Amino acid sequence: MLPNIFTASAVVLLAVIISACQPSVTDTASSATSDWWCQTHNAPFAYSACRVDAKALATGRYSLQLFWQKSDSTQPLLTFDKLLTTLPPSQTLAFAMNAGMYNKRYAPIGYTVIDGEEILSLNLKEGGGNFHLLPNGVMWWDQSGNVEITESNALQQQREQGTAKPWFATQSGPMLVINDAIHPKFNPESTSLKFRNGAGVCTDGSIQFVNSDEPVNFYEFAALFKDKLNCPNALFLDGGIASALYAPSINRHDKKEMGVMIGVVKNK
Repeated sequence: MLPNIFTASAVVLLAVIISACQPSVTDTASSATSDWWCQTHNAPFAYSACRVDAKALATGRYSLQLFWQKSDSTQPLLTFDKLLTTLPPSQTLAFAMNAGMYNKRYAPIGYTVIDGEEILSLNLKEGGGNFHLLPNGVMWWDQSGNVEITESNALQQQREQGTAKPWFATQSGPMLVINDAIHPKFNPESTSLKFRNGAGVCTDGSIQFVNSDEPVNFYEFAALFKDKLNCPNALFLDGGIASALYAPSINRHDKKEMGVMIGVVKNK
């Protein structure tokens, strides 16, 4: 019997060693709620993702909101810390990130609607920079909480037809994934590597918000949404020093200044 004891011990020890050597796909995660969670990942590159179930947004328990200024001020909030001070006691912020590109005054440069008020009209102009790497798009949702990401010209047509009535909207560019296809101008071999953040509406009924934790090119970032997260439509929000994430469940609270912010609020 002695040889069998040693053999069993060796097997257990080997299993422990193999397990310890396996790469970790998810480093940390939020509490096990099916409504929303945030996680960090190390493949295909390092990134943090926050997910909210679309059905949860329709119940009233959670809401997706845009934040820019306090109701009694014309000054932008600028930081997650300032945003937190504006929430009523009946609400808590589950997670948030910067919601799109802005000018030197931290004002949005694309179509922006907050609580039904149009802050800036739809921008269909051509130009330089990432915003004008066409097609660009709009992340928007109506009063019922139905979230869409739509190419800008298509949204203009839908608004004219009365089939799209944004209650919140943020326009940015470029689109990352358009109807399950990666933006045609992205180059897999591009050496333009930057920190990037974006959002996608996905086939599992979720909305995914992603912040890359290492520099990546546009193609790599778009492929994450298309192939791993299964989001037929995804939008680049911003990159470089503008990428910012608030996700306390994974110990993330970036101390940056930004324009409009997007976040999921839990109503108590």
